Amino acid sequence: MKFMVEWDISCDDIDDAVEGFLEMGAPMPEGLELHGRWHGPGSKLGWLLVETDHAKALYEHIAEWSSLLDFNVTPVIEDAEAAEVQVSLRVVEEDEPANS
Repeated sequence: MKFMVEWDISCDDIDDAVEGFLEMGAPMPEGLELHGRWHGPGSKLGWLLVETDHAKALYEHIAEWSSLLDFNVTPVIEDAEAAEVQVSLRVVEEDEPANS
């Protein structure tokens, strides 16, 4: 499953967070595949898109940075998957008898 992870660096921790990122590069633990990482220019926000079948791997990565960053994690699906769901819902609605 894919997860969009948003982070927010507190003002008090920004120097430590940047230093840690530049030194370590924030590698992904085994079982967590990184699809992309983005930084908001002029902000303390950033995002990464990861994929895993192991929530423990995602937790491990977040736990490494949790003393410096606040996180929001959202499971996400791609357009094609969302469209499949919407089509299946329409089929169900069309098969239901009309109320009289």
